[in-house]
Amino acid sequence: MISRGIATFTLDYGKCPRWLFERMVKLGREMVYIIVDEYGPQELVRRVADPVWFQSLGTVLAFDWNASGLTTILTAVLKESIRGQENNLGLYIAGGKGKTSRKTPDEIMYLSEKANIQEESAKKLVYNSKMAAKVDSSLVQDGYQLYHHTMFFALGGLMPRFSTPVGALPRSVSSPLTAKSDRNGESQGARNGHLHQDNHIPPRVVWSVVQQGMNTENTTARRYHWYSDNIENIVIEPHSGIASQAKSSTLNLTNRKSKKVQDNSVGFIKEGYNSVMKDINILRRHSSSLSRMISVQKGEAQLTLLDLYDQDFHTHPVVAEDFSKSKYLEKVLYQACEQKPKSYESLLAQKGIGPKTMRALSLVSEVIYGAAPSYEDPARYSFAHGGKDAIPYPVDRQTYDNTIEFFKKVINKTRLGFSEKQKLVSKLESK
Repeated sequence: MISRGIATFTLDYGKCPRWLFERMVKLGREMVYIIVDEYGPQELVRRVADPVWFQSLGTVLAFDWNASGLTTILTAVLKESIRGQENNLGLYIAGGKGKTSRKTPDEIMYLSEKANIQEESAKKLVYNSKMAAKVDSSLVQDGYQLYHHTMFFALGGLMPRFSTPVGALPRSVSSPLTAKSDRNGESQGARNGHLHQDNHIPPRVVWSVVQQGMNTENTTARRYHWYSDNIENIVIEPHSGIASQAKSSTLNLTNRKSKKVQDNSVGFIKEGYNSVMKDINILRRHSSSLSRMISVQKGEAQLTLLDLYDQDFHTHPVVAEDFSKSKYLEKVLYQACEQKPKSYESLLAQKGIGPKTMRALSLVSEVIYGAAPSYEDPARYSFAHGGKDAIPYPVDRQTYDNTIEFFKKVINKTRLGFSEKQKLVSKLESK
């Protein structure tokens, strides 16, 4: 299973002052070095996939607790804080906000080359980065448009130990990627009980993705967290810790309840272009009591819509659509049928396949074949106080307490003064 979490926040249209960003980079660098020294780079990669931990780190570094800007600024701070020291730390960060997010594949390949990661493994990282974005935009259709994407990665099972004072890594510090072997061919990492490497077995690469989308209608942003360990199926319930201020009307094709829809979608494509287009065209005139579908006609125009009023929400952002008149959809479906995907993942991975195509296949499954997808929002917890009908339950206190204790230990190991350390801890404890 891929661990993934989602957090939702109010949109922040402000800009982080330069002095604050530089302060965050300075403190962030020190905290990253301490965490990597104590727990290893792979542990930091795992931690950023936890919405509560990530949110708490942003708070420690002086950002507003509940602002969308925390995501974009914090990832930029972490990326800047390790710049030039990636190999020493064994930690790599690619991507960012807006145009920078589209450079993620190139950055992954560049950083992988620096890390001596094999090309095949680097290409898998690029694939996973792209698929994380595709799943959250095409399979979790919750009304949020992705605009930020960052990937963290490290070699699993290796832990550098710094003997020098934290905050000033010398060039001589051995990297987990460049550590020398002893005369018996055994690396120091292996002697310490960590992953043993040889020339024939490439090291396992662990990765996390932190990405964020915006909903301009309700002026909120939603953050999605991914973690690579224990992957079973990238398109079936990959969530672990999910947080949101409010529930959203969602077509959730990753929910296990949508498995039949996934199977049907692949089956439709395998049957060929003429068959799937015949089903698409039926959407214009078909109405079924089993499918919560209704047809609305005005003059010569006819639309097929979902009736969602018996659900936990009252509107859906993507239901009023006439798929049969889309030439682009026809082109994409034709190309998909030509490639004959063997699985739902391989269908989603095809070039051109996006939210509209997956939505159309989902509607065919529901309307014509009676297999409905899930409309449950995968968000489960909130950083805001609440628990009312429209607000998921807040993150439990024990989770907060464990996170606070972790950061207390890290903060106390920094070179900050006593009063400054107390201020940082107080900020966390007040949340």
